[in-house]
Amino acid sequence: MDDDAVLDTAQAWLKEGRAVALATVIETWGSAPRPIGSHLAVADDGTFAGSVSGGCVEAAVVTEALDVLAKKQPRTLEFGVSDQKAWDVGLPCGGTIRVHVEATEMKRHHFDALQDYRRRQYPVAVVSDLENGLQALVTAEEIGGDLRLSPETAATVRRMLADDHSGLVEGLFVRSYGPPWSLYVVGAVHIAQALVPMAELAGFSVTVIDPRSAFASEVRFPHTRIVPAWPHEALAGMSPGPHTAVVALTHDPKIDDPALAAALRSPAFYIGALGSRRNHERRLARLSEAGFSTEHLARIAGPVGLDLGGRSAGEIAVSIVAEIVAARHGRRRNRP
Repeated sequence: MDDDAVLDTAQAWLKEGRAVALATVIETWGSAPRPIGSHLAVADDGTFAGSVSGGCVEAAVVTEALDVLAKKQPRTLEFGVSDQKAWDVGLPCGGTIRVHVEATEMKRHHFDALQDYRRRQYPVAVVSDLENGLQALVTAEEIGGDLRLSPETAATVRRMLADDHSGLVEGLFVRSYGPPWSLYVVGAVHIAQALVPMAELAGFSVTVIDPRSAFASEVRFPHTRIVPAWPHEALAGMSPGPHTAVVALTHDPKIDDPALAAALRSPAFYIGALGSRRNHERRLARLSEAGFSTEHLARIAGPVGLDLGGRSAGEIAVSIVAEIVAARHGRRRNRP
């Protein structure tokens, strides 16, 4: 369960009238099982969702969270993870984590405001004073909450939000909730059926775009957002941003080429196209004739995906997701 789902679960529990504590990783050393900002929600009956340690210290955190709910006092915990325990959960060596635990009902208005920003996909940072529990909600335009920030601190928080970075700043903990990572799949083809669930597990919000109703159906893509339109028209309205990947899968120049042209005009962080090297060369020639420079065309990953040697739809989907994740973290494949 990713952190977005943890927050949604916590809010659902609150709406049911249950008390809920939220544990958040605020600092790590060594081989940390979970990154800074990771959440674990604990309901008053001991039910929990999420993870702060991959299983190393969850039981202890749940126990502490129940005590926080009973005493209504936040606390910061520190855990050392031994090499043996780290090995048991798949880590090469141990480390240390600090986890802050607070009762969400104590700051229910802040929590509800955070959820409202997230529902609108609006980037926001929650700044917490771990000593007194005061909080500020910071966006690019405004600052709310009961924690006052100096202009210098506010500027630092906004830089962290722009970089989607969380961490400690001058004794305050900043948890950034940047825009969601999205994947626009052009072509509701067989490979897309394998790609969609894999990309969702990797933390992407996926949209499938295809003007062909026989392909773009809920039967073929249940529980998936489907846009039954020509991709270049759909992408023009959806405005891919720096947190968006676009992958063209149809092999049909009438569909793929205009979609790739629309993606190249956007700041999408990854653009990929399915096809052989020979087909990709012909695709680049067509796009070049349409006015795109060599520098622009170099943004297209083609053939799409890491070269894993696989040929089945599932194997190709794995290679595509792997390359997109690598690009998200700034690791790009060097292509000939």
